[in-house]
Amino acid sequence: MLATIASAIGMFAATNIDDIVILTVLFLASSRGGPRPWQIVLGQYLGFATLVAISAVAALGLTIIPDEWVGFLGLIPLLIGVIGLIRGLRDRDDADPDESAMKNLGLLGIAGITIANGADNISLYTPVFRTISPADTAITIVVFLALVSVWCLFGKLIGTHKAVTETLERIEHWLVPAVFIGLGLFILIESGVIPRLFEALA
Repeated sequence: MLATIASAIGMFAATNIDDIVILTVLFLASSRGGPRPWQIVLGQYLGFATLVAISAVAALGLTIIPDEWVGFLGLIPLLIGVIGLIRGLRDRDDADPDESAMKNLGLLGIAGITIANGADNISLYTPVFRTISPADTAITIVVFLALVSVWCLFGKLIGTHKAVTETLERIEHWLVPAVFIGLGLFILIESGVIPRLFEALA
């Protein structure tokens, strides 16, 4: 059991280290009128639970989304970032522009970002779930869900830390859109989905 827990912790950390950055940005935005903390936490849980469910179903030999097209989920954070950037340019003279840029990013939007950023989760969890026992799978999932709360706590501590918020005060207007645009482009490029799309259309 201890070996299973240790393995689950390692898998979670390896596949979710980039989520710390996303959560930090979300909590930073929350302190400036963006999504509420409960929306961030529940959105993260909803998105992660979806990733685990997809992995579990895929481990049974079923495919919800073909692996070669999962990369298109990168359009979700890319679109959110572009919308935030446009609003930032439009409202650059407002007293609190971040609220305008992020106020519409709610529970489902955060869950969507978590899912879009989870292709590596699915690719690792699926073969693991396929090879371990049902009991070990249950233990692994419980550990994963517990660590989601730890990740959210880290993100909140960093994103609401006085030194961090003061340091980012001058660039936070652009930080959130830039992070989401970068994440979306990374997912689209890293997955290789764009070349595959051109090949399919050719």
